[in-house]
Amino acid sequence: PPARTPGPRRSKARKEPPGSSPGGDPERPAGPDLPFDFRYSYSETSAAAEPIGFREPPRFSPFGPGRIDRTWTGTSAPAREAPDLEKAAGERERFLGAPLSEEEVAELVERYRHSDCNRQINLGKGGVTHNMLDDIHNHWKRAEAVRIKCLGVPTLDMDNVCFHLEDKSGGKIIYRNINILLLYRGRHYDPKQRPVIPLMLWKPYAPIYRSL
Repeated sequence: PPARTPGPRRSKARKEPPGSSPGGDPERPAGPDLPFDFRYSYSETSAAAEPIGFREPPRFSPFGPGRIDRTWTGTSAPAREAPDLEKAAGERERFLGAPLSEEEVAELVERYRHSDCNRQINLGKGGVTHNMLDDIHNHWKRAEAVRIKCLGVPTLDMDNVCFHLEDKSGGKIIYRNINILLLYRGRHYDPKQRPVIPLMLWKPYAPIYRSL
């Protein structure tokens, strides 16, 4: 048989991570309009506590070079402009829509509260992390609610966990039983209009704080 001649190789299009600059151009960083400062953990850290040192240089951003238009300070990536809280609250109310009736809440709870639910996110010792917000929106593409199972230290202050889940994701908790939560996306949630959430490429080292 005649020898085969290898044809030209097709280069696969590289899929860029969410929140990256369009076209991979570092001179055009993404400008996420989320109305809060980016932190690794929102429920287990406090903006009022100032560190006295860092275990890695603050100039190395865990989001990668040129992927966001914010500066990493070592503990967070603050927004360039002061957020408009009234506008953010109005957007959240618009997506949530009218409150759910008792029948609708009971139907969603029966569908998603069981342990064999495939729409579950485990919340560990890191608490409500930044990358968890992207996981929540990925589940909301195909499900009205997501089941969140809290484990470890964050369960000592569940009110704080619930506040940050609702504040950072824009959803509403419709069920809470010990360490099991159901986070509802809203009546008018549109996956095509989901916010741009740039992912952290690695976990930043915890800074050094004063001894208690």
